[in-house]
Amino acid sequence: MRSNVLVLSAGRRVELVEEFQNDLKALLPEGKVYCTDMYPKLSSACFVADGYFEVPRVTDATYISKILEICKQNNIGLVVPTIDTELELLSEERHQFDSLGVHVLISDPELIAQCRDKRKTARLFDNLRVDQPKILNRDKLSFPCFCKPYDGSCSKGALAIHTEQDLTSELLSDPKNMFMELVPKTYSEYTIDGYYTRDGVLKCLVPRKRLEVRGGEVSKGLTKKNFVYDYLLERVGQLPGARGCITFQLFVNETELAIKGLEINPRFGGGYPLAYAAGAKFPEYAIREFLLDEEVNFKSDWVADLLMLRYDAKVLRHDHTE
Repeated sequence: MRSNVLVLSAGRRVELVEEFQNDLKALLPEGKVYCTDMYPKLSSACFVADGYFEVPRVTDATYISKILEICKQNNIGLVVPTIDTELELLSEERHQFDSLGVHVLISDPELIAQCRDKRKTARLFDNLRVDQPKILNRDKLSFPCFCKPYDGSCSKGALAIHTEQDLTSELLSDPKNMFMELVPKTYSEYTIDGYYTRDGVLKCLVPRKRLEVRGGEVSKGLTKKNFVYDYLLERVGQLPGARGCITFQLFVNETELAIKGLEINPRFGGGYPLAYAAGAKFPEYAIREFLLDEEVNFKSDWVADLLMLRYDAKVLRHDHTE
């Protein structure tokens, strides 16, 4: 049995690596969690892993062959992607891993394409019957409005345009920009973590209210089992092509019980450790499903109203050489 896990582009994802280590040791005591990174000696997650490997940038022609070789030589049974830029490539090349008996915790190419292109995400929300901000015609804009690149990530390039005077020619002429209604501040931001089986069946769903965000990642959050949970549960119980962790980003008006869909990301989000702490152990589900070939049961008994307050921590290594 291939009993080891490989977390790709680990960077600062210390908590995610430790969560996989905890669940793997409980189920397969001999199992190890390895990491990859372009600069593993400067990656905190790599230092807490059971081992690490240096790999080229995902755009390098040798990237996939390098990951495959690592899997062959280190008894890897499960590969866990973590960043947007590697998702499409890994999904398209998943068959190469399958041929080795290695599972990649990744959705199908069609779903990833829908998530990566926000124009297609809007159509996906329509199909799921999830309300969303109105998409505006760039030739007939109304103000205030919101602008973001259709292939953006981590809020890069996204900004509010309050008046016509704020609209520059550069913003308007950029073919990657899309425009939509500006959601008022009466709405809160929510991220919802969902775990999907290899057949696209939902097994757990945890809404997290984003109380504070720093650098595009939640720094203060709160699990909530309110109308958001019920709203999504009846709409996303089956998501064709989904596999592993899927994060839904929504705007939520808690007074009017209104929801507007924003994004869908087919990977572990930076705030997932809050859902894990609440009892939604997605690493355990993935290990049971893909390494032990067990069926995963639906889990709804996670802890609601659990507050997360993040702070800066560090990893120290002696005798470091450049």
